[in-house]
Amino acid sequence: MSPAFIPRPDIIPVAWGWFQFLLLLTFPLHLLAMNAMLGGLALGVYQHFRGGATALRLAHRIAVLLPLTIAFAVNFGVAPLLFSQVLYGHFFYVSSILMGAFWLAVIPILILAYYGAYLYDFRFAKLGGIGRWLALVVLCMLLVIGYFFSNNMLLMLLTERFAGYFEQMDGTMLASADPTFLPRYLHMMLGALAVGGLFVALTGRYRADRDPELAALARDAGMSTFFWTTVLNTLFGLWFLLAQPREVMLMFMGRNMPATICFTLALLLVVGVLIAAWRRKIWLTIWHTVAIVYLMAFMRAWMRSEYLREVFNLGQLQVVTEYSPMLFFFAVLVFGIGCIVWMLQKTREALAAE
Repeated sequence: MSPAFIPRPDIIPVAWGWFQFLLLLTFPLHLLAMNAMLGGLALGVYQHFRGGATALRLAHRIAVLLPLTIAFAVNFGVAPLLFSQVLYGHFFYVSSILMGAFWLAVIPILILAYYGAYLYDFRFAKLGGIGRWLALVVLCMLLVIGYFFSNNMLLMLLTERFAGYFEQMDGTMLASADPTFLPRYLHMMLGALAVGGLFVALTGRYRADRDPELAALARDAGMSTFFWTTVLNTLFGLWFLLAQPREVMLMFMGRNMPATICFTLALLLVVGVLIAAWRRKIWLTIWHTVAIVYLMAFMRAWMRSEYLREVFNLGQLQVVTEYSPMLFFFAVLVFGIGCIVWMLQKTREALAAE
């Protein structure tokens, strides 16, 4: 890839390690929220179509939580997106332009999906049978957004395609024809369904005293979904790994020892989480899942660095030291975490009072 097609990176105010640390800290939080949103809605749609009094109550419970999970997914996604732009913005901006027609469509699709989520929540009873179709449409819109994000995150790594702008200047270039895209996208979506099942099981746990039938259905459906989709997703994850370029794949098979250790730990944790899920140990499953998601975020960072190794490494970023923005960020972060904790407490109290 000719460096002429790669813009010069921006100057950063502190060493790149700070931004990498914050990216790896915040991105898994976005993934967990996004997975709860997407996977939880998928299970809600299934229960709504399935029918039955208990299934409908569970679908309604998921509908009530849907706007909240969308809000968390969106807001938790802002920080990692900004940190990735600081580190890899000169690649991300190019890929966003190459697929600009689709990338710009993300915002109106998200607005419509968010509106549909509120309508599904507030008009659940009045919508009747139409509600399940509305929920399905919202789910499809969220899947489309995930499809566009997966395209952009992959396209920014395929720098050999940047010159294709001069042949395709209408902003409709996608990376979906790349052999790694399909396993990448399916791996993410199946992961979302698994974590969504875990979210539904946890939701039912907090209704056990008021609606034991709903709680039992939420636990059984959620944990069963988590277990079987995780089994299937392990195979898709191996497909995703084997589809990678040889140098990227070998990085997790001994060529890069930290990456190999991370990959091995993730596999061991997958065994542990399957055992915990089979035994219906919700909290043990949750902690295993959180650890796996963080390890996957580290593996993703290594993979991205290997893709870009011949044209860029983070050590090339120029630093002009200015600590005040970072200090201000940490102050706002602490305040924001406090607000989120307070909001979650109030939300829990409100939901418990229903």
